Amino acid sequence: MSRIASAADVPPETVVRGGKYAVGNNGDYFAVSRRCRHLGADLSAGSIDADGCLVCPWHQSTYDVRTGRMVRGPQGVFATIPGLGAAFTALTRIVPLRRAMVIERSGELHIDD
Repeated sequence: MSRIASAADVPPETVVRGGKYAVGNNGDYFAVSRRCRHLGADLSAGSIDADGCLVCPWHQSTYDVRTGRMVRGPQGVFATIPGLGAAFTALTRIVPLRRAMVIERSGELHIDD
């Protein structure tokens, strides 16, 4: 188990870098691998949407942090590139983001991976 941050550093609706993980708070603490499946953007610079999903900072792909699966693929100009449609999103069911459990102890967050 490794310490990643103080709980005060991860208030609701924020995402921070925690080593190889993007660590966030969508009402619950979560940790997922930091690289977007689309073009490798650092998801620790992402945001949390109204549904509690992690949004990629580059092209707004959206991930369900409970499963690691992409629930919405790239948006904007990247949404029209062949191969990035339903098949690409389906691929993340096979290769989702890696997840780890976040444990809070005495105001400190730790990852158990």
